[in-house]
Amino acid sequence: MNLAPYIDHTLLSPVVRETDIRKICEEAWIHQFKAVCVAPSYVAYTVEMLEFCPVKIEIATVVGFPMGYALTGTKIKEAETALKQGATELDVVMNLSQFKSMAYLSVREELQMLSKLVHDHHAIIKIVIETAYLDSFELHTACEICTEANADFVKTSTGFAPTGAEVETVRKMRDILPPHIQIKASGGIRTYEQAKSFMEAGAERIGTSSGVAIVTQA
Repeated sequence: MNLAPYIDHTLLSPVVRETDIRKICEEAWIHQFKAVCVAPSYVAYTVEMLEFCPVKIEIATVVGFPMGYALTGTKIKEAETALKQGATELDVVMNLSQFKSMAYLSVREELQMLSKLVHDHHAIIKIVIETAYLDSFELHTACEICTEANADFVKTSTGFAPTGAEVETVRKMRDILPPHIQIKASGGIRTYEQAKSFMEAGAERIGTSSGVAIVTQA
């Protein structure tokens, strides 16, 4: 199974250098990954690096990352700037603090605003719900909120929580979410077998910093 078209080749380290970004762009070009996912400060540089790539590689970045509890206005400004600089996919972290406070209306309203902004720019929004912190009821509620917010993807993890994606969680998400909303599994996925198991469980995208290792193991 060729997993390259499903991989978001990701580099979100706090100490990432420009040379590292250039390297993942080269790897994405060679292996024809679906997207590269970089920090907001590297969006414009990534667009430049991939300008003449003969295949379409999406430019993804993060909003409200990694905690999700930035003010709504801050998240909107982040999203607007990223879209203006050329990002085509935004991985937006849900406000888990508000969610845990059961302020579901506020969480939904924020995500609806961001979703409209992203879609008005003909881009894709992936909402990160950080499944490591959710019980079964909360997982169901978070998926329902993402559905009401018109998400394109619901994403499992930022990679900064105690644990990342789990196959059984992705399977549950697939049962909860309507068919038109896709799932991005991320966090701790480093091998071909892991990635394949997440795809079989219902994920349509894999977020990983081990994209090259995964595709060369196949």
